[in-house]
Amino acid sequence: MHNTGLLRRLGAMIYDGLLLVALMFLATLPFIALRGGEPVEPGELLYQIVLLLVSYLFFVGFWSRSGRTLGMQAWRIQVEAMSGDSPSITALNVRFFTAIVSLLVFGMGFWWQLFDREGLTWHDRLSRTRLRYYPKPEE
Repeated sequence: MHNTGLLRRLGAMIYDGLLLVALMFLATLPFIALRGGEPVEPGELLYQIVLLLVSYLFFVGFWSRSGRTLGMQAWRIQVEAMSGDSPSITALNVRFFTAIVSLLVFGMGFWWQLFDREGLTWHDRLSRTRLRYYPKPEE
């Protein structure tokens, strides 16, 4: 078990980002269909709520089920409580919403990992969770 570096996190984020864009595209189709093919207004509140809900279900759903999203699985990382146990749903909710804040301030919550003595991001600290890297077992 090792702490997870910023580049490994970024790799998982890119992988998950591609999957999430595909899911958001699917969630957008009914909105376009209801408008007869017209584009969705970006500021439409219901549309924004649906996209946030899709993101929430993707991340918190995977984290609560297996501790890993598909991108995290590919990069061999897993979210866990600071104790090493599975995190509570409350901790995962805090992690999800504070990760959004971490991104919205120019990614500063993620860059913080480079300066943190334990290599943790803002959302790691606030949710009392961390990402761990599990290398392939030697055969």
